[in-house]
Amino acid sequence: MVYLELGLVIVGIIVLDLIKVIDLAKISGFLFSGILFPHMVLLLAAVRLYPGKDLPMAGFVALVVVAAIGFLYYFWRLHIVPFRDSKCPNHRITAVYGGRSLILLGFWGLVTQGVLYLLLWQETAVWRGEETMRILFFADAAVCVVTLLGFLANGVIRVLCSSRQLGILRRVLILLFFWAPVINFWILPYLCKVAREEYDYACCRFETRLERAPSKVCETKYPIVMVHGVGFRDMRWFNYWGRIPRELVENGATIYYGHQEGWAVMEDNAAIIKEKIEAILEETKCEKVNIIAHSKGGLDSRYCISALGMADKVASLTTVCTPHRGSKMVPFLRKLPEWLFRFVCLCIDDMFRLYGDKRPDTYHTALQLSPEFCEEFNEKCKDAPQVYYQSFTSVMRRGYGNSLLGIPYLVMKKISGPNNDGLVEEESAKWGHYKGAFCPGGWRGVSHGDMIDLHRKDYKGFDVIEVYVEIVKELKAMGF
Repeated sequence: MVYLELGLVIVGIIVLDLIKVIDLAKISGFLFSGILFPHMVLLLAAVRLYPGKDLPMAGFVALVVVAAIGFLYYFWRLHIVPFRDSKCPNHRITAVYGGRSLILLGFWGLVTQGVLYLLLWQETAVWRGEETMRILFFADAAVCVVTLLGFLANGVIRVLCSSRQLGILRRVLILLFFWAPVINFWILPYLCKVAREEYDYACCRFETRLERAPSKVCETKYPIVMVHGVGFRDMRWFNYWGRIPRELVENGATIYYGHQEGWAVMEDNAAIIKEKIEAILEETKCEKVNIIAHSKGGLDSRYCISALGMADKVASLTTVCTPHRGSKMVPFLRKLPEWLFRFVCLCIDDMFRLYGDKRPDTYHTALQLSPEFCEEFNEKCKDAPQVYYQSFTSVMRRGYGNSLLGIPYLVMKKISGPNNDGLVEEESAKWGHYKGAFCPGGWRGVSHGDMIDLHRKDYKGFDVIEVYVEIVKELKAMGF
């Protein structure tokens, strides 16, 4: 009997999906998820009105119940668990890639349904009166289109809410123009591309972590102190270094933070770092520490080593994008009227007092980043011979490649040339054993903020997390 056969098909599909023989969100289950289930209204009507068959009402009611259960399962399965075979046990990545699955399912489902409806339109009058078939046809079409559009919308929302690659501006533009008939043919493939890249990055990183976990490649002899740059604080709810510390710890590193102030002068911050290092040595019973410092944190650390007598307690200093010879952005900003410059500095001081700074001094801190001050500083604070110094930097390629540092990059490009990270030129970042500038191929480059994983994004040709893993691996290999 027709209703019995259709009921068995529905139950069979559910069972096959549960035991993962087919997947309703993939090609193996597309026949059911994109074609069969959305037409449940029309299928039931076809069974009930099948010519020459007098189907008992009890059997038809049972079929309706089974079909309803099947449709609810289909709805739950794709909206809640669209992707279940992730190689990376990360809920965010699963959500992102599930969004991609739903976008593809919704899009190709709508395309397929368009073709099917063109064919069905010619046959809707064969079972019963033309008017009845027209009503059933449009009812089925409404259910089908709403169902598939729901999957499409869910997929877009999943990617927009879960992706780290999309900035705020892109999210807003996508929300505004997603509904435009022509533009969304560009937006949907773009979202699928973003989701695929994030998934590939995450799986690759997870597999790499599993492979090297037993070797503890970042387990250095001395603990690592990560020293932040200007304008930030070490806070539990916002890690200045993004995803980097977690990966280092996963690979055996012992991580501490400088906990210096965001806008304090070099002398004050160096004293805080000194106190922190002494506490770390007391806690770990180690003789020395390794310092990894970003931006002005490198100058604070150099002052701590050379001027505060910590040379015997620091094994190595790695500076990243540190303006050892100052930043030419400071003289440019000093062209502002003095009253305006001081007023902005006072406003920043007031704000950072709320964030925990006890002695913020933005005005003099900014002056300490000038080329003139750094030249004098370099003469007074010579490198300690027992400390290993090395430096890294990065270079941007286009101003529009970074929403935060695009304009500063263009200013720096005009002042000192294109080889800068948006705040510090390459020549200024060179110190000790200079290991080079990160500038992968492509249109974007790597900014000052990218070197600390500020945006928590993965960029093609540049994996900031692996950069720091390699840095620490080398320190370990050198006996530090």
